[in-house]
Amino acid sequence: MQMLKEAILQKGRAINQDVLLVDSFLNHQVDVRLMREVGETFARRFQEGAFTRVVTIESSGIAPAAFTALALGLPLVVMKKQTSKIMTGDLLETTVRSFTKGTQYQLTVKREFLGEGDRVLLIDDFLASGEAAFGVLNLASQAGATVGGIGIVIEKAFQPGRKRLEDAGMDVYSLARVKSMTKDHIEFVDD
Repeated sequence: MQMLKEAILQKGRAINQDVLLVDSFLNHQVDVRLMREVGETFARRFQEGAFTRVVTIESSGIAPAAFTALALGLPLVVMKKQTSKIMTGDLLETTVRSFTKGTQYQLTVKREFLGEGDRVLLIDDFLASGEAAFGVLNLASQAGATVGGIGIVIEKAFQPGRKRLEDAGMDVYSLARVKSMTKDHIEFVDD
């Protein structure tokens, strides 16, 4: 997606060879025009998937997932990274390791929002090692739901996430695939 690649090159910043900062348009300040295009692009790609819900993980995936859900006319379910006093009832939980933060967190969703027979579309901001996506797959399995597709805004193609997910039978579609990056240069797979 050219509009996204231009935003990455103009507004993104590679901190090092592994970390890409996109807080000026994706996850701290949100370029809603760009996110609308992202959502509509995902909706076109996955429109035949017979999905019942769009899911994401808080918080950086919310903007692209919301616009995707809007374009598909589906509810959006936001999986939580932290439990709270208001997260009560019948919860599904799994442990996920964050590549960016180097820590583990509990991924949680209320069973009432992810149920038996649901077919979900996962939309997330980044794909690196695939741990977050596997956390969603685990929760879907616990609920008796299936993940029918995975839409990624930015994939770090030099890391193993895509291969791991495809080896698990997942349909993975990424809008921008970063081949490599250094502090002064970002290269995309299709360049």
